[in-house]
Formats: sequence, structure tokens, C-alpha cells
Amino acid sequence: MTAKLETVGLAKTYRETPALLPTDLRVAAGEFLTLLGPSGSGKTTLLQMIAGLVEPSAGQLFIDGREATQEAPGKRGIGMVFQSYALFPHMTVWDNVAYGLRMRRLPKAELGGAVDAALAMVKMQAFGQRFPTELSGGQQQRIALARCFAFRPSIILLDEPLGALDKKLREHMQLEIRRLHQELGATFIYVTHDQDEALTLSDRICLMNQARIEQIGTPAELYDRPATRFAADFLGHSNLLDGLVKTLPDGRAALRIGNRLVPVAPSADLPASGQACLLVRPEAARLTAPADGALAGTIREVVFVGSDTRAIVSLGNDNGAAADVDFTVRCPRNLSPRVGETVGLAWDHARATLLTR
Repeated sequence: MTAKLETVGLAKTYRETPALLPTDLRVAAGEFLTLLGPSGSGKTTLLQMIAGLVEPSAGQLFIDGREATQEAPGKRGIGMVFQSYALFPHMTVWDNVAYGLRMRRLPKAELGGAVDAALAMVKMQAFGQRFPTELSGGQQQRIALARCFAFRPSIILLDEPLGALDKKLREHMQLEIRRLHQELGATFIYVTHDQDEALTLSDRICLMNQARIEQIGTPAELYDRPATRFAADFLGHSNLLDGLVKTLPDGRAALRIGNRLVPVAPSADLPASGQACLLVRPEAARLTAPADGALAGTIREVVFVGSDTRAIVSLGNDNGAAADVDFTVRCPRNLSPRVGETVGLAWDHARATLLTR
């Protein structure tokens, strides 16, 4: 892929504490890349170094093939949208959007058209003469986006821009940001700790953990084939079953969980033995008769979530395990599992992922 932006060994250390370990990252032109991870994982530090707001301790940054490591923020051609809208309360919406263009000395003959176009892009052209205090949170966020988009940057950085919004408005704005990305054709780098947001918006997700990149891939790749236990546990709801890898007499592999042998899909990197963890997503599993399942357990709780019902099955005694483990199954609405019922658990082994780290 042609790199719009590339980091080579980019790192940041505060005294002796690494905020970001040496990081290599390539972002394609027009790509929507999300930096996802828990607090303290290094995602915001990486974003701020790309923006030029934080000086790297080591490494290089390239934009369009030119080195920009020491370039001033204003010369990088980058726009940025923050979680705090950072609107000027004493200026109208129109003037807030125009501010950045005036700082860039855009000719007056072009200024009005550029502001109007940016407001139209976020569907706020009727609000130009209002002040920020007269707008809702979602409307203020649209204006912050319009101010960034007005000068048409080729790279747009967004630092948890929807964090202050309620769930319904947040979901609506996610779709709006996705639409705007497609219209602009710019490269978006988006920071969030919200996994659903990352899955909804991204072309690729860069999952970060402990100041380094854990895994990079499309949303489907990270969800269906996480490379590590952390990735499996962080993205989506996970059933993680620990056990010992065993080779069966017929050459197939299985995972010993308690006193049960659970078949696993063949894999080129499957170890002949040792500790491993099996990931089974709730939607890949189903309830069966106890004797028909790979595992058995007792339904501890039933949760209604609207579109479906989730049965939380307690494993352990039924499988000879040393301690109880909860296993969640997403059930169709026409199935009515009962608390206290003994059930079996089955799944398509091709949809389960064996993790060795």
C-alpha cells in the first residue's frame, strides 16, 4: 500500500517511563485507521506525536514520503478534532469555522464559500449565526468537525471526539463521521477506547496495549482471528477456555478442559502440547442437550437484550474443572432457557480460535 503517513521506531519516554515503545506504522492514503486500546496504552501519545504536539524521544515520522519528525504542527497539513469541542464561545458558528481559514490567510473572496461548504458538509448551514452555547452537544461536535474540514486537510486526527455524547447520539455521529470520511477522501486516524466504535468506523484497527501495538488488521480479522488473549478479550465479548493441547490417536488436536477433550480446528502453528486458550464468541455457540455438547454446565443467569437473549452458563463441576467459568451463549428470541437448567454447549470448531499467547 502507498503510505500517506509512516512512523519508523517512533517512541516517547517520560523520564524512565515509556509512554510509547518504538513503533512502526504505515497508514494508506484515504484509509480510516482507528487506534484502539485501554487508557495508558499509548494511543493518544502516538496521535499527539503525529500531530506535532509532543516531541518524540526517538524515531522518525514521514508524511507523503517526506520526513516530518521536526516539522512544526502548522506545516504538516493535518487537521485535528478533540473530545472537548474547543469552540470559541464569543464567536458565532460561522466565525468559529472561519477562524482557522483566516489564520491561514485564505483570501476573503474564497473564505465565505469555504465556510458555507464546510457547514453544509455537516448539515449545519442553518446555524451559522448561532453561538456555541445555543447548540446541543451533537451540534457542537458537528461544528468542531466542520472547522477541521474547512481547510481540507489530507490527514485528519480525531481524539475520542464522541466521548462526551450519549449512546444514541454517539451512534448517529459515528455514521456521520463515516459518511464524511467517504466524501472527503482524506486519511482519518481516530483514537478511541470504545470497541464498538472501532468496529463500526474502521478500515483497519491498530490495537494497542502497554505502550505498543498488539495487533493490526481489519475489524473482521481482529474479531474473528485475534492473535493474542488480550486482543480476544478486549474486542467483543469473549468466552475464553483454558486447557492443555493434546494430540489424539488419529492425529487430530484437542484441548483438555477439566476432564473433557474438546476438538480444535487444525492450524499450522498449533503446538503439539502445552497450555492454550480457546476463544468462542457467544454468537458462534448454541445450547444443546447435556450429552451432545463439547462441554456441559448449568444456566446461572438469563439476560434479555432486545434482539436476542443471552444465557450465562456456569461450567466447572460438570466438566471436572477446578473452578467455575462462565460461558455466554447468544440465543434466538424463540428459545427460552431457564435458570438452573443443565445444558450442553456446542459450536462450529472452525469458528473457534486457539490462542497460545
